[in-house]
Amino acid sequence: MSATAATLLQRLATARLLVVGDVMLDRYWFGEVSRISPEAPVPVVKVDRTEERPGGAANVARNASALGADVALLSVVGEDEAGESLRRLVEADRVAANLHRDATIATTVKLRVIARQQQLLRIDFETAPSREVLADKLAAFRDLLPAYDVVILSDYGKGGLTHIERMIELARAAGKRVLVDPKGDDYSKYRGANVVTPNRAELREVVGRWKNEDDLAERAERLRGELGLDALLLTRSEEGMTLFERGHRLHEPTKAREVYDVSGAGDTVIATLGVMLGAGASLAEAMRVANYAAGIVVGKLGTAVVHPHELAAALQDAGNR
Repeated sequence: MSATAATLLQRLATARLLVVGDVMLDRYWFGEVSRISPEAPVPVVKVDRTEERPGGAANVARNASALGADVALLSVVGEDEAGESLRRLVEADRVAANLHRDATIATTVKLRVIARQQQLLRIDFETAPSREVLADKLAAFRDLLPAYDVVILSDYGKGGLTHIERMIELARAAGKRVLVDPKGDDYSKYRGANVVTPNRAELREVVGRWKNEDDLAERAERLRGELGLDALLLTRSEEGMTLFERGHRLHEPTKAREVYDVSGAGDTVIATLGVMLGAGASLAEAMRVANYAAGIVVGKLGTAVVHPHELAAALQDAGNR
C-alpha cells in the first residue's frame, strides 16, 4: 500500500457526504430446494431464514458510513411497515435518515428468494412519490447542503430525483462536489455534475455500441463535454473501470478474486469514490480505491458493505505483489 493511500484511509472519517435518491428495502428469503412443485415446473423453496437490508441510495449511504464518513440520507418512503424498517436499518448503520413519508405510495421493496447461494427469484413492489413530497424534499436538500462537502445523487429511476437539475445547480453554487449514479437514456438532467458513474449497459443506452477502446473514448469524451462533467467513470464488471477526463483516460483492471453477487456493487463504487474525494483524494486515487472496494463487495452475498480494514488489507496485499 502506498503512503498516500494509507494516509487517505486514515482520513476517511473526515469525509462528509449527503446522499440523495431512490431508496428501497432489500428483503432476502433464504432456504433449500429439495423438490419441484407438482403445480408447475418450478422449484419449491423451504424458507428457513430471512434478512432485510437497505437498498438503492440507502445502500450507498450505509457503504459510505461503513467506511467511517459522516453521512446523511435524503429520500422518500411510504407510511408503511417497510418504510419504518428502512429507517430503523439506516439509523442502525449510523446514517442520519431524512426520510420523507408519502401516504400515497408503498415503500419500494425488492424481495429475493435465494437457495444454495443462488438467487432464484426477485419480486419488486414500487410506486412513484407525489409531487408535494418531492417539493418538500428539495427544501430539505437546501437546508442540509451547507453541512456536507460531497453530494451523491443515486438515481434508480423510481421518481425520487424529479428535481435533480436544481439539486445539481444548488450544490455546485455552494461549492460542493456532485457525483451521480445514472439511470435511463437521458443524461441531460445530470448536466453540471462533477462525475457520472454509468456501467457498460447504461452507457451503451446513451452513446450506442462502441467498436473498440478508441471509439469508446471518443464517445465518452463527447458525452463528458456535452454535459460539462469533470469526468465520466465507466464501471466495466470483469474488465474493471475506466476514468475519462478531458483528453485523458485511465484504466484500472478488475480486482475481484471470486464473484458471488454483483448486486449493489455500483453503490459501493460511488460511495467509496465520494468518501475518498471527501477525504482529500485525487479522482485517480479515489477510483483506484473504489475499484478495490468493488472487488471486495462482489465476494459477498447480497447488498453488502466494505470496511476500512478490508480496504487496507487489499491495498497492502497489492503493494506486496
